[in-house]
Amino acid sequence: MKLQKATYCALYAVLELARDPDVQLSATDIADKYNISANHLAKVLRDLGRAGLVESVRGAGGGYRFAGNLKRTTLFDVIHLFEDVSENERARDSQADTDIGNALNLVLREIDEIAIATLGSITIGTLLKTMRWRTERVERDQENA
Repeated sequence: MKLQKATYCALYAVLELARDPDVQLSATDIADKYNISANHLAKVLRDLGRAGLVESVRGAGGGYRFAGNLKRTTLFDVIHLFEDVSENERARDSQADTDIGNALNLVLREIDEIAIATLGSITIGTLLKTMRWRTERVERDQENA
C-alpha cells in the first residue's frame, strides 16, 4: 500500500498532537518539525478537523490539538480519510485475465487486506506507548553501556 503525501502529513500531525493532547501546536510548528509544507499541512488539518480528530484553537497561542480518542482511533482511521482503499483501487494488470495474472492479483489483494487489518488494529494510543517504551529502552541501554 503506497500512501500519498497528504496521508503522511495527516499521520505526522495526528501523532504529534496526540503525543500531548493538552498542548496546542500551529501548522507551522508541525510542518517545520517534519520538513513538510505548512500550507499543505493546513489543508490536511482542516480535513482532520472535519473528521473530529483535531480541533483548532483561535487566538494568541492558538493552533491545533488532538480531539480524537487515543484508545479507539486507529492508524487506518486516519489513512482512510485520505486514501481510496476500495477493492477496485488496485490497477489491474493487462494480463489479469490469465491464470498467472489472476493468481498474482489474488496475492496482491490479500497483502493489501493484511495491511489494512494491521493498520486497523493499531490505535494512536498504542503506537505512542510503543514509541515511549522504545525511547525508555534506548535510554536504559545507554545508561548501562
